Amino acid sequence: MARDDTIPRRTYLKGAGATGTVALAGLAGCTLGGGGDGGGDGGGDSGGDGGGETDTGGATTSGGDADPLTIAATVPETGAFSSLGQDLMRGYELGVERMNQNLDRDVELILRDDESDAQVVREQLQTIVSNNDVNMIWGSFSSLLVTAGSAFAENQNLPFFGVAFAYEAPHRNNNYEWTFAPFPKSRDVARSTLGTLELIPEENRPSNIGIWEPNSGWGEEQADYWEETLSDAGYNVVLREVFEIGSSDFSTLISQSQSAEVEVLLSNPTPPGGITAVNQMQSNNWSPQMLKFVRAADPTAWWSALGQKGAYALMCPGWVPGLTGNGNAALRESYNATYENDSQYLPVIVGGAYNLTQTAEQAVSAAGSVAPDAVRNALLDTEFETVIGNFTFEDNGLPTEGELTSPVGQWWDGVQRLAYPDTDSERALDFRFPIPPWSER
Repeated sequence: MARDDTIPRRTYLKGAGATGTVALAGLAGCTLGGGGDGGGDGGGDSGGDGGGETDTGGATTSGGDADPLTIAATVPETGAFSSLGQDLMRGYELGVERMNQNLDRDVELILRDDESDAQVVREQLQTIVSNNDVNMIWGSFSSLLVTAGSAFAENQNLPFFGVAFAYEAPHRNNNYEWTFAPFPKSRDVARSTLGTLELIPEENRPSNIGIWEPNSGWGEEQADYWEETLSDAGYNVVLREVFEIGSSDFSTLISQSQSAEVEVLLSNPTPPGGITAVNQMQSNNWSPQMLKFVRAADPTAWWSALGQKGAYALMCPGWVPGLTGNGNAALRESYNATYENDSQYLPVIVGGAYNLTQTAEQAVSAAGSVAPDAVRNALLDTEFETVIGNFTFEDNGLPTEGELTSPVGQWWDGVQRLAYPDTDSERALDFRFPIPPWSER
């Protein structure tokens, strides 16, 4: 089995913290200090990239002009999504450090706190763009905040890159010209859910599917994809119920799921909602055999809040420790060199954000310019190689259908590890099924 965890850590960078890294990388415009190391799970991922691979993730050398590249971005440093903000920021910082090494131009990231609020996203981006010669915009976390940034970028005719953004409908309904999502979408999440179920021996495979649908556009879209994909594969969708985002009472849904004999529970709640739901499942002494909470189980706060109660939960965060190739080893090396980290597993959002920076770097290199039109044309004409895989874009900014596999992570022993697809990385794990009853956990 290939291993890549023997890469020496450049400890000389440790102790400088993210702020020190920013200075080394020339990120003078970044206003969010990294500070310390975040809790809990940290850890380097990637793993098993195969012997002898030069795992740089499509390192590029740009031609053409040498104009500086200025990037505007916001992250949720505070507010409802703040548990993801630091990880998103670190992925961006590591990417900008790499871009400064690979591109023949200065790269500056100007980053602000959006307070997990769509209006603040717009206000912060307006301030940055008004005071700087911005060439592109990078998104925040969640469809709510990403679409707010996207709308601003579309109005400004600036290329926009967004991850943690599975919602497909805006790409089709908003006539996007500048928005690109290097990230698995709802259809990819449904397809990987089926792939995960098919890891279970057929004689032990569950058949009853329950869907808890948040009352949002993405909630409905994701539920539609799950119902269609799994029904076509022969599974029985025995429950599909809508709930209010922000709800703190899941007892009725739990009771309905128990009555419908739900074996596989699928949903995409917010992180606080997902944590509350699991606590109430335990209180009601009910649990499905398989639990997939997309987005809710993404942050390290999941394990901090639930501990072993959160074990076995699945998520689709776009990147998971255990993926290999296309820069995964370099990502883990740079993360471990920059931040205090005792684990082998990186926070998942770091990888998703880093993938975005690889896409941006390769687009600028292909364009040979930072001119918005040139970068946009390159986004439409280039095949990208990033830590989440190889892909191209459709005209509406969606990753081309079928090219990306949405990796499925599973919480185990306090970390998120790759359960699907199968790789030879030691950071992946065999999918653990079924979830045992509460009395046996």
